[in-house]
Amino acid sequence: MSTLEEQLQAAGLQVVGCCELLSKSHPDLIEHSPLLEDFTPQQADVLGLSMLLVRAEAGQVMIREGEAGDWMMLVLSGTVDVTKRIERRDDEADALSAGAGEAAAPAEVEPSQSRVAVLQRGAAIGEMSMLDSGLRYTTCTAIEPVEAGVLGRRAIALLIRDHPAVGAKLLVKITQLMAQRLRNTSNQLVKMLQKA
Repeated sequence: MSTLEEQLQAAGLQVVGCCELLSKSHPDLIEHSPLLEDFTPQQADVLGLSMLLVRAEAGQVMIREGEAGDWMMLVLSGTVDVTKRIERRDDEADALSAGAGEAAAPAEVEPSQSRVAVLQRGAAIGEMSMLDSGLRYTTCTAIEPVEAGVLGRRAIALLIRDHPAVGAKLLVKITQLMAQRLRNTSNQLVKMLQKA
C-alpha cells in the first residue's frame, strides 16, 4: 500500500510540504471556507499540520471519477471545475432504424461531461469517498493553478486521537457539508420531477 504522498505524486500532483500555520499563510480562509468557519485560528493550524500541501497546474486533473481515494482536499487558492461523466443514448439512430422497418439496433452510448460545479477557495472536495472508501463520483480539474490541502483518513484518525476537539469539529463540519449537498440535490430532483 502506497503512502498518501506517493498516491498524490502518482496522480501528478506536486506535494510541497504540509499546511503549517494555515491561519497565517491564508489569513481569511476561515471566513471563506464552510469547512473551517467554526474553527479558531489555533484549531485551523492544528488541522493544517495534518494536511499535505499540493499544487496543480491549469488543466490538471486533481481527482478522477471512478478512482478510489481515501483523502479529501481543501482548496486554498485557485478554481476547480467539477464534472460528471454522462452517457447519452443516440436516440436518433434508434428512430431511423425502427422507421426503416428494421429491428432497432442497440443504441450507441456517447459519453460526455456535464459540469456539476465550479469551486473556489475554501471549498472541500472528495470528502464522500474519503469517508466511505467508495469510488470518486466526479472529476475535479484545476481551471487555473490551484493550491490545496489534502487530508487523509489516517490523518483524521490521528487528529481524533491527539486533538479530539479538532477531530470532532472536523467530522461535524464534513457531515454538515454532505447533508447540505444532499439537501440541494434533493431539491433539484424535486424541481425536475415537477417539470416532467
